[in-house]
Amino acid sequence: MKNYKYDNLIVASSPHLVDSITTSKIMAMVIIALMPAFAVSIWVFGARAIFLTGICIIACVVFEYLFNKITKKPSTIGDFSAVVTGILVAFNVPVNFPYWMAIIGCFVAIIIAKQLFGGIGQNFVNPAITARVVLFLAFSTEMTSWPTPQRIFLATDAVTGATPLALFAKQNFDQLPSNTEMFLGTIGGCIGETSALALLIGGLFLLFKKIISPTIPVSFLGTMVVISLIAGIDPIFQICAGGAMIGAFFMATDYSTSPLTTNGKIIFGIGCGLITMVIRLFGNYPEGVSFSILFMNLIVPHIDNLSRRKLYGGGVKND
Repeated sequence: MKNYKYDNLIVASSPHLVDSITTSKIMAMVIIALMPAFAVSIWVFGARAIFLTGICIIACVVFEYLFNKITKKPSTIGDFSAVVTGILVAFNVPVNFPYWMAIIGCFVAIIIAKQLFGGIGQNFVNPAITARVVLFLAFSTEMTSWPTPQRIFLATDAVTGATPLALFAKQNFDQLPSNTEMFLGTIGGCIGETSALALLIGGLFLLFKKIISPTIPVSFLGTMVVISLIAGIDPIFQICAGGAMIGAFFMATDYSTSPLTTNGKIIFGIGCGLITMVIRLFGNYPEGVSFSILFMNLIVPHIDNLSRRKLYGGGVKND
């Protein structure tokens, strides 16, 4: 009788799918999609945008490597997820933000929000969003000292000014930039959120490559537009200002922290847009994107349970 060897067989639960797409390829696509916004940040704010983004990338990769080393887990720095997190952390802070504070944000994103919950795919909140919220609560002055576009190089001091959302909240409407300026990104703000055009290009690239679905971005931004029209304010201003575009395309669509079903994604996007606009219109803080995504991340399990497809069939109990 012939002996068969099963050493090469891999036993795993269904579904048994083989796909050429990998985590590293997905993250590489996200990095490419973020490059237009990165290029605009260099053009608007100067070389310091490069240094701050580079430091955040290095810090995130080092934190992930050290955590895996200390806990004796396989290294995951090759999947590029830490690189994406580093870019997004940098994109969510002002260009004159102190380096050491940015490193703290990277620690929060990688160690606390990601690795302590099991690593990529196990985290229940978006790491970059968590870092931004923590940095805002811990260093509110530095997080709201927005530099004006003037090609900042290595200096940490810069002429600061109010962002469009801050001007809107204070009802300084005569000082608001035009929608064209906001669309192109020649305004003050965080490194990666100023240019709606660059973020839209990146988002459309991800949609074209089918890395993300349009459900969350459309429902997120669409809800903001509807509420803006109801409130009698300019919807173009609202979706171009602040972190709406980067949040809708790059952070709300995170696989680990967004719903699985299409209906769930719609609920998630509407919730993000609704909370964002409520904070912008009635809150003390002019921006609500980070808080809205973080809050909706927390209730994703409940959204999945509510939107899960019900199975047909089943027996009927007879008396």
